[in-house]
Amino acid sequence: MFNFYKLQLALKNTWVRVALLLLTGALVAWAALGREAVQDGSPVLRSQDISEITALVAQREKLDYLLIARPLSEAPRYIYKFKNAATLHVVKVPSTSHLSLEREVLLRNGLPYAIAKDEYLASHKAVLQDEGGALAGSGEFLRRHAFDIFVLAVVLFLLKSGLPGMGMSASVISPDKLKGSMDDLIGMDDIKQEVLHLEDMIRNRAVYKSHNIDKPFNVMLTGPAGTGKTKLAGYLAKRLNYPLIQASGSALESGYIGGGSKALNALYRKACARGNCIIFLDEAQALFMPRGRGEKKWEDDTANTLLGLLDGVKSEEGKGVIWVVASNFDDASTQMDEAMLRRFSVKINFRLPNKTERQELLRSFLRRKEEGCVDWNDVDLNQVAEITNNLSPALLETVVERASMLSIQEKAVINTDLLFRAFERATIGLTDRATTAEKTRQRERIALHELGHFFMQIDPYLRAGLSLAEVKEKSHLLKISTESVSKLNALGYVLSAGDDMSLRTLEEMERDVMQLYGGVAAEELFYGARGISVGSQNDIQKATSMLDTMVNRLSMYSRSKLDYSQFKSESGAEHTLGQVEAKADELYSHTLQAIGDYRAVMDSIKDVLLERYVLSKDAVFALLEERLDVAALHPLPRAA
Repeated sequence: MFNFYKLQLALKNTWVRVALLLLTGALVAWAALGREAVQDGSPVLRSQDISEITALVAQREKLDYLLIARPLSEAPRYIYKFKNAATLHVVKVPSTSHLSLEREVLLRNGLPYAIAKDEYLASHKAVLQDEGGALAGSGEFLRRHAFDIFVLAVVLFLLKSGLPGMGMSASVISPDKLKGSMDDLIGMDDIKQEVLHLEDMIRNRAVYKSHNIDKPFNVMLTGPAGTGKTKLAGYLAKRLNYPLIQASGSALESGYIGGGSKALNALYRKACARGNCIIFLDEAQALFMPRGRGEKKWEDDTANTLLGLLDGVKSEEGKGVIWVVASNFDDASTQMDEAMLRRFSVKINFRLPNKTERQELLRSFLRRKEEGCVDWNDVDLNQVAEITNNLSPALLETVVERASMLSIQEKAVINTDLLFRAFERATIGLTDRATTAEKTRQRERIALHELGHFFMQIDPYLRAGLSLAEVKEKSHLLKISTESVSKLNALGYVLSAGDDMSLRTLEEMERDVMQLYGGVAAEELFYGARGISVGSQNDIQKATSMLDTMVNRLSMYSRSKLDYSQFKSESGAEHTLGQVEAKADELYSHTLQAIGDYRAVMDSIKDVLLERYVLSKDAVFALLEERLDVAALHPLPRAA
């Protein structure tokens, strides 16, 4: 006797569910590909795989005939037969895909086909039958496969309930289940104001309608990953007391033509059924790409469906639905579809936190820990905020979590030094001293290479007459290391803090290039022009990219302010290449001349670095106080 209780327990196991799903897939595939006899005795091979039609282009010599049955219906059938083969192939397609297939495959490739006439359909009635109808008419099949049908019904029920990994996963979260508030968004006052304005628009629709603003309030959130876009959508829903339907844009790609469109329509119907509701579509950057780029026109079906749902024919049905779509890219950094962009009346661009906001975020994350875990008397959040430039709130939280792990492992409280090490571990990765311990000659080269970078970083300040104390204040150096880093595939590194400045000048960019050249120049200084190693490859690649931007894209060395990269002529490319080479030669020559003044002190500090493996900023400048004669340095002439 069949035990339903045991089946219920088994279904609670995800792996059993997946096994049942695979069994169902096999049954469905067997049914779809099952052979049925038509009146002339030919078996029918059924499918819904559109790729069969595209494959006919390469098999046209073997093709006996190709017919399209009922092309104007919701589900046209493509009927084809190969020469010297008894089997009829019937492919059922959606009407929207049929138009693209006919235009892009049949007509474009000159594949001969015809519309099936009534006489043919009358003599081949089985070709228009759906698989379900054919199976339902077979009493013998029902008798032999009753248990299989029962299993199929159970799995379909599981699918409806949400089987992991199948279909579009969309969770409905009621307002009372949403956590957090706008206060959790540290800093970002400009973004908060945008959200509050959006809330006002939604609450007071009548006021905005008096100004003829009656379009749906579609919201586009853009910005780097980890800046709080997902959290903000939840905060907005909670403030409005609206349920939130959350789904991922990547889940729309089901692998089947029309699958994304069906998933979006289902999502929209679910939202409409709840009245006032927010649909949050995360990681949806693929939907914003310009349409019409691919040869297969049905690739744009999902985006076209979203366009219609965002601002299609107005109806009362979806007037309370608000679309909030998040993307890591915006139209300033990536080309996007113009029609899609016009659908969004509200665009909120997230940014990375500034230094003050980073400091407040770090303080907020640390305050969540129990008393005694943090030594507040030995935590300089200003310093930590300075070194964590360009980190998102999510990465800052990762740094604090990594500090907690180190604290637990070492049985120590969290202080500034531990946060510095956590930052290094989170951004650079594990360092290993044993890898370079026996490579004395390589370590010497690495030490000189990294010191070359450092001295070209501080060289402009020293030659300007600043004291070492003033130079130390301006220097972004954190440490110089000859330990290997597997994540960077490097045997040494210079760790520096960044700055929040994004509008760099020509002079500052030239300094950046010379700092990159500092490593290779140090190798040439100590080992000769033929002694330069491949360790400078990454530095040279970065310098090349910067010089290309300076010369070609920003036209910094020309009175004609043009983006030369847009001119594709061969002569123009040769001209700009010559300019890049000339400027690179000038900056490298200057770097080599400058680094020569530090040869003695570099050789001296190199020995200390080889002994200790790592030198902190304080240790490096203490050595400079002892061994560098700043007064002997003079400004170097620069070529015009």
